[in-house]
Amino acid sequence: MAENPAPASKSAATDSSAPATETTPMSHRAKIQSLTALIIAMFVGMIANTVVSTSMPRIVHDLGGTQAQYSWVIAASMLAMTITVPIWGKLSDLLDRKMLMQVSLAIFVSATAFAGFSQSIDMLIGARVFQGIGIGGTMTLSQIVMADVISPRERGKYMGVFGAVMAFATVGGPLLGGWITDTFTWRYNFYIALPVAIVAFVMLQTRLHLPEQERRRFRLDVWGLVLLSGGISLFLIWVTMGGSGPSAMFPWKSVETLWMTSASAILLIAFVFVELRTDEPLLDLRLFKNRTFTLSVVGSIAVGLAMFGSTVYLSQFMIMARGASPTMAGVMTIPIMAGSMISGNVVGLIITRTGVWKPYVIACSVMLVVGLGLMSVVRADTNYWLMAAFMFLMGAGMGGTMQNFVLLTQNAVHPRVMGVASSAVAFFRSMGGTVGIAWLGGVLANLAPSLIADRQQDLMGAIAKLPAGERASIMEMQSSGELPAPSMLPGSVATIIEHAYGEAIAHLFLYAAPIAVLGLLAAIFIPNLSLSTHTRHEELARAAGESADKVTDHSGKAEELDGRVARQEVRGDV
Repeated sequence: MAENPAPASKSAATDSSAPATETTPMSHRAKIQSLTALIIAMFVGMIANTVVSTSMPRIVHDLGGTQAQYSWVIAASMLAMTITVPIWGKLSDLLDRKMLMQVSLAIFVSATAFAGFSQSIDMLIGARVFQGIGIGGTMTLSQIVMADVISPRERGKYMGVFGAVMAFATVGGPLLGGWITDTFTWRYNFYIALPVAIVAFVMLQTRLHLPEQERRRFRLDVWGLVLLSGGISLFLIWVTMGGSGPSAMFPWKSVETLWMTSASAILLIAFVFVELRTDEPLLDLRLFKNRTFTLSVVGSIAVGLAMFGSTVYLSQFMIMARGASPTMAGVMTIPIMAGSMISGNVVGLIITRTGVWKPYVIACSVMLVVGLGLMSVVRADTNYWLMAAFMFLMGAGMGGTMQNFVLLTQNAVHPRVMGVASSAVAFFRSMGGTVGIAWLGGVLANLAPSLIADRQQDLMGAIAKLPAGERASIMEMQSSGELPAPSMLPGSVATIIEHAYGEAIAHLFLYAAPIAVLGLLAAIFIPNLSLSTHTRHEELARAAGESADKVTDHSGKAEELDGRVARQEVRGDV
């Protein structure tokens, strides 16, 4: 049964008689040029967010930062990006999208330049906040603008490209950052993004030609913006800064946890009440009446949690369980990137050619679940090529599901709220990833020391055979809770630590697998709607035409009724 699109906002719904803008089909060349600009913009934003991960120790050391500031350099960009995703999405439904895309890029370029020139850790954290705002805009708007250029049916193959870019940036960013830091200086991790971002800005100006956005009055949902930003900020600060490991700023069971979670809940509940009463909500909660949207949100949360929450620890597995260097750890995780890129593009092409999406999204969801399950059995001494096959399968599952949940949402909702709906799916995916990283990080912080304690007798025996100086140093680190990389330890001690960490990190994939099952169930129960062959503006023009036809039809009936009344009056019937 066909599903009715979610309603537009109240003010939009009353404006159905507004004239549609003229839409001229773009040539294939123009589409490719426009999409290239969007892909470059999204890529440079994502790579800037991941490229610094392997160079953070060097950055914090050079700028004289503390462990707490180390965490904030990472969290600042992530928090700003996550919070601003729904804001950019709402603005895209109200303002010119090309202009918004350029504004987000301008914010990103300025912030990235300041980050590269930072002379203190506080300056770097401030720059990362604005960098996150710009990244949130480029990531969100690039997928929304695609809907103006490409129809849902044709969009499948391009969503695969977008997914491949995200996978490459996620896995390749740390590898590139490590090489740049070792070869040049960590500041080039920021500088290298500037010329690429400027190229994207110029291409957007000269190559991206969107149909004119319909102008209408609106009132910015200021209270919704304040309440959502405050509630989400407190929640994300809690999940990223709290924990049970030595790097946590406060434990889960603490006064900080109590007041942060309570305040976050109060603000988010207030946000819901405000959104239900405003004419131009930041997040139109009526979208959740749309089954496709709701299940896509569930699927995106599951995929985000399983994907980010597990893959972020893959590099740590290679370092702590297999003794790899940071650069080599990046190389060893390439199979997951390859699986995601191949799957995303192949599934996208099939969807575009056939218009059939459901069996492929379900199949990829199954691959994600199976891949996570298989990764849960790997250990420090597992054959690498077998593990590479498991990583490839897991990556293939991610590539075929991640972007398609956005595609299905865009296909199912009213074109007037496509920006809000698309950004909501991306927002919940990012939230799922953030929570997944914090949750699984807490699991690892508890499980790794526990597994090492289970091997305490073997560990003490290996330490006892070491020279007195090394023995005292390792005993001191162990008593303080600090566990160095196995590559820095003597062979016999390193082997014990590697096996403990290998088993601990493998458990994270086992915990992530049931979450991925939720994504599979969402894919199964999403209505099997056919993909539209019209772009967003073509859908708006068609809707306006149908509305005009109804008005004409009603006018004709009124004239006919007037004629009957006049004739009746002439005959004296009335």
